[in-house]
Amino acid sequence: MNFDFSDDQKFLKNEARKFLEANCPTSRVRKVLDDDAKAYDAELWAAVAGQGWLGAAIPEQHGGLGLGHIELCAIAEELGRVVAPIPFASTVYFLAEALMLAGSDAQKAALLPKIAAGEVIGCVATSEGPGLLSAAAVHASVSGGKLSGVKLPVTDGDIATHALVLAKENGQPGLFLVEMSSGVTREPLQTLDPTRDAAKLTFSGASAERLGAAGEGLALLEQVTDRAAVLLAFEQCGGADRCLEMAKAYALERYAFGRLIGSYQAIKHKLADIYVKNELARSNAYYGAWALNTNAPELPIAASAARIAASEAFWFGAKENIQTHGGIGFTWEVDAHLYYRRSRQLSLVAGAPRVWKERLVSHLERRNAA
Repeated sequence: MNFDFSDDQKFLKNEARKFLEANCPTSRVRKVLDDDAKAYDAELWAAVAGQGWLGAAIPEQHGGLGLGHIELCAIAEELGRVVAPIPFASTVYFLAEALMLAGSDAQKAALLPKIAAGEVIGCVATSEGPGLLSAAAVHASVSGGKLSGVKLPVTDGDIATHALVLAKENGQPGLFLVEMSSGVTREPLQTLDPTRDAAKLTFSGASAERLGAAGEGLALLEQVTDRAAVLLAFEQCGGADRCLEMAKAYALERYAFGRLIGSYQAIKHKLADIYVKNELARSNAYYGAWALNTNAPELPIAASAARIAASEAFWFGAKENIQTHGGIGFTWEVDAHLYYRRSRQLSLVAGAPRVWKERLVSHLERRNAA
């Protein structure tokens, strides 16, 4: 079985790379990093919407391109290479996927065209503080279509127009769609990666519409996060590959003791280790893309494996990229810290690696017991 991109998908990927290299240099990422009042790059967001990428996997009848998830994976990888400071993941991987998976016809018709056009920004509000996510850890509640509770941290919560919120209704967890224009108080939070917005959200009687059936919130959330995990893995693969490129380029231009540092065995081993982890992550990501695009029963296992391998690869690549650069690698002027920040941020979206390791083991145990 061939898990590689087709020629058309490779063309899309190459065009996406050209566009992002021209429109998202690290200087634009730094503008968001340096400006406390700037939560994301609104101009880049509009440009990406103009390319149609926000609707790549959205059906044509809802204003999207109807290309499919493989094409979205290709775009995600290129966004990861440039650490794009836009709420693409929250909006496309989570909100759009949740709507396509469990939204009513009215909800799809109302929001999917706006997502494709860049008029809607999404966020996912599940956590209420430190600790593992479970039914017992959910205290936010919905009564009479009104949501009350506190969620933190919420990626892109300070800029989102709509939120997916995990809350209890009649004592049972449900996943709710909340329009953020009223009944919501936002408090910005400081994180390691200021190029991705984060906030504490306080809901006080905000209007909420349930997605899916009553009491199926955790099950639906797991399906959504499995789908998002594959797309996040491709972002991480893109970032990890860029870290290897940066480290290699520096190793081939920096001299120490009269020799290129790339000629020293220690540096060669670093680069080789990054390459091996990147290739392992890519193999798992491709398997996840196949499972996502075909809605295969293996998706939970494939998504977990992709998420674990890609998180490890991006973090390791970002760390070793700094080490390869030596003392200058720790400075603000070098771009290495942008990738280290993003590697840490992405590894915590939709659950830390230890959560995904537990999920992988649980899925394997259930499959083997069947």
